[in-house]
Amino acid sequence: MRVDFTKMHGLGNDFVVLDARTQALPAMTNAAAKAIADRRTGIGCDQLILLEPSDAADFRMRIFNHDGGEVEACGNASRAVALLHGEAASVETSGGTIHVEPHAMGASVDMGTPRFDWDAIPLAYGMDTAVMPVGWEGLDQPGAVNVGNPHVIFFVEDTDAVPLEKLGPEIEHDPLFPERVNVNVATIEDRTHIRLRVWERGVGLTRACGTGACATAIHAMRRGLVEREVTVTLPGGDLVIAWDESNCIRMTGPATESYRGSFEWDHFG
Repeated sequence: MRVDFTKMHGLGNDFVVLDARTQALPAMTNAAAKAIADRRTGIGCDQLILLEPSDAADFRMRIFNHDGGEVEACGNASRAVALLHGEAASVETSGGTIHVEPHAMGASVDMGTPRFDWDAIPLAYGMDTAVMPVGWEGLDQPGAVNVGNPHVIFFVEDTDAVPLEKLGPEIEHDPLFPERVNVNVATIEDRTHIRLRVWERGVGLTRACGTGACATAIHAMRRGLVEREVTVTLPGGDLVIAWDESNCIRMTGPATESYRGSFEWDHFG
């Protein structure tokens, strides 16, 4: 069976998008997603995105990480999907319904409302998620935010000096996080600018993470360290994150279509 795909990226965080609204596809499995995402023997991507019909929204977006695991949300993929869809839409995800819209800067996404309760992150046991009494080899007192998926955030003097490739997997798999966690290390440059690096669960070090930018900005706002709209600079580029009076998070930034192609499903399915 020949399957069409679109290769896209948001600030270097790249996706293979399959559209089950326009072509009948076999059921996606974790093994097939992992095989397609493999950069040596597959098409290669950080996440595989599957678009499906939805009774609850204009369409549904399913997200599979590089390791084949299905996750709840992906901010960069949401902008890519907005660009691909071409008009404003409501999108059902496992993390909740979001709203996307093409924008002069690429795309704007209403990411919904943040959650701070320890059992909504989730954590293995109760604690204050604004200043958590835990640490890992010099990284301590983080905050935690769920923005459709779980994030832990550390503020540091120099984000580039943190050995995130070593500490990221250790924190991701710590028993404190029963569903694993995305790990963010951030430097507050001033009240309108944050620098950020992200270890993404199931992916590793990434050039950009939209939900990580949202979680980090919201945590900084919650702590009173920045204004309610900030620019977050990741290795791949900038995102603008705003937290409005209605408690909703809006993320704005670029997205790009790289190319289109097709493959034989039997090679991966």
